[in-house]
Amino acid sequence: MTLTSPSVILLFLPARNEAPRVAAVVSRAPAAVAGHDVEVLVVDDGSTDGTDAVAVEAGASVVHTGGLGLGGAVRRGLQEGVARGAAVVAFCDADGEYDPAELDVLAGPILRGDADYVVGSRFAGDIRSMRPHRRLGNRVLTLGMRVLTRARITDGQSGFRALSLEAARAAEVSHDFNYAQVLTLELRRKGFRYAEVPITYAFRESGRSFVKLVPYLRAVTPAIWRELRAGRGT
Repeated sequence: MTLTSPSVILLFLPARNEAPRVAAVVSRAPAAVAGHDVEVLVVDDGSTDGTDAVAVEAGASVVHTGGLGLGGAVRRGLQEGVARGAAVVAFCDADGEYDPAELDVLAGPILRGDADYVVGSRFAGDIRSMRPHRRLGNRVLTLGMRVLTRARITDGQSGFRALSLEAARAAEVSHDFNYAQVLTLELRRKGFRYAEVPITYAFRESGRSFVKLVPYLRAVTPAIWRELRAGRGT
């Protein structure tokens, strides 16, 4: 693979069957942030609706993972960012819940040298719509993350994140459902500087999410409890 210029920011979008939505998300990504060109990569995780073709037509490049799940798609995207030598490796969902036009907000602290790992916080920003049970679930899981990390985390499950090249290289996404929590815990343990920035959020208007709430809570809650009992993340 040809290395991307170090000045480039890679924004990757994990996607499965997002053909009706992915073009709009790709089109909202900025062409450049603070003088750094932005490349958009769609990580197609086993779509059967032509998501890859729509993404290419919208101007993104595409790689396929063959149905590894959300954690596997994120892992592949981070690997692509590292392989390309990107200055910042960012990702958000391809369903339109997050606004890639706000990429500058997440990449800024990394480009300025103020942080290594930045999470876009929905609860510190503008939530235009979120179902009440999801809001409650996010609040409970975020509280667990705050206890584990002793950090002022306001959104432990956000799907819009950015990493420096060094942080992306060190990241180990070893879980699927709870990749978000594990990624934060491990990067903090490895000494990478964590930051949050406010973002806007709107619940998807169509299609189905990678993540189903009840299975997600069943998988994530015990994992966070095990981390708490083990005293990890400090």
